[in-house]
Amino acid sequence: MARTSDLPEGCPALVLASASPRRLDLLRQIGVTPDRVAPADMDETPGVRELPVDHARRLAREKADAVAVRGQFTLAADTVVACGRRILPKPDDAAGVRACLRLLSGRRHRVHTGVCVIAPDGRRALRVVTTLVQMARLTDAMAAAYIASGEGQGKAGGYAIQGRAARFVTQISGSYTNVVGLPVWETAQMLMGLGYPVDRPPTPAAP
Repeated sequence: MARTSDLPEGCPALVLASASPRRLDLLRQIGVTPDRVAPADMDETPGVRELPVDHARRLAREKADAVAVRGQFTLAADTVVACGRRILPKPDDAAGVRACLRLLSGRRHRVHTGVCVIAPDGRRALRVVTTLVQMARLTDAMAAAYIASGEGQGKAGGYAIQGRAARFVTQISGSYTNVVGLPVWETAQMLMGLGYPVDRPPTPAAP
């Protein structure tokens, strides 16, 4: 939880509509600590013929709307890994991770993160940031070791670039933090554009 005293007097609170520890860490990295974390519980199944970019945008918007409270800032995001028009799942078991790695091995894929910020007065900003990622061709041993680590379970596309899977990525075009789960440059600009004081000086340590 953020300390309200860290914000300028009268500044509305910030609610993060996500349970992702990675997004929370990325925000803290740039000096933004949400006052409250309130994950939006919803069905993330893609719509019929829904494209990856549209899916990321829709979920970010719906998550923000589900959690938004008048008088507070709300930040929501959703990350989608896609091969062409195919949206990869967030596998919850070894078989699912194996299927994702098999599809990604030796290929380029795109990571789309939809970000939605709602201001205390109801104004909003919504955008999708896309990063192109090239993954090396994985040997059976490489894939098996990664699957056994359990790291890929629950991650979009079955891998975590900030973890063991970093060794599989040969090239990135675009935002690295977007692949982790939140494009911090774009998110900071959206927050500031709606009046949230991202660039406030840090609170001095108590003597």
